[in-house]
Amino acid sequence: METSDRVCVITGAAQGIGAATARLMSLHGSMNVVLSDMDKEGADTLMHQLNTIRPKSSIAFTTDVADPKHVSQLMKAAYDRFGRLDILINNAGISQSKIARTADSSLDDWSRVVAVNQSGVYYGMKFAIPYMLEQGHGMIVNVASIAGQIAAPNHVAYAASKAAVISMTKTVALEYGRKNIRVNAVCPGYTDTNHFDQLHATKPELKERLLKATPMQRYAKVDEVADAIYWLCSDQANFITGETLNIDGGISL
Repeated sequence: METSDRVCVITGAAQGIGAATARLMSLHGSMNVVLSDMDKEGADTLMHQLNTIRPKSSIAFTTDVADPKHVSQLMKAAYDRFGRLDILINNAGISQSKIARTADSSLDDWSRVVAVNQSGVYYGMKFAIPYMLEQGHGMIVNVASIAGQIAAPNHVAYAASKAAVISMTKTVALEYGRKNIRVNAVCPGYTDTNHFDQLHATKPELKERLLKATPMQRYAKVDEVADAIYWLCSDQANFITGETLNIDGGISL
């Protein structure tokens, strides 16, 4: 897979899927990686780790993807630093603070989840694409969720935001296919992350229920999701755009 010297911007890069993707892009793909996260300490720590192995290959920014000014500044900083912007991984996302049926859900939850998960992806594409158009190519992978494809009771804001990501992915892929810009999405199922650890701590019975719902009887590993993202960004996927790749152990079946 020829990926060396490309520049990759990753939002939500401090932990979980974002951090696993950043490591893969930098250490295996020999890319320059721009780490973006609200967690400044986490992003800086990962940046230092990557730069220790590949000097000056990574920079980090504190970015609220719900703020269009922040996202615009992030893309400009990446381009100014490395002179190109080849890949954007829209990974930043949040869950609802309260598991609740729609009538009992929080208006604040709805607004914040949609602002980060949906608007944040839109801002990322809006502000990255002009640089990609200028250089004549680009690749975008949006991290959606299986919740955007199947019913997700008690998570209306999260499900709606991830369904929007899938729809935006197809729309933007169609708009820019002739400009050599590929846009795809990945839809992880239940994934072994800190978020799920926290969820299990508050609802221990949920772990067994979610495992039973997954045909392969385990959670996805963050490295497995990162592998799929990396492949979609590689030359082996050069004729793939507008697709949604499920990484869910069969739960969507």
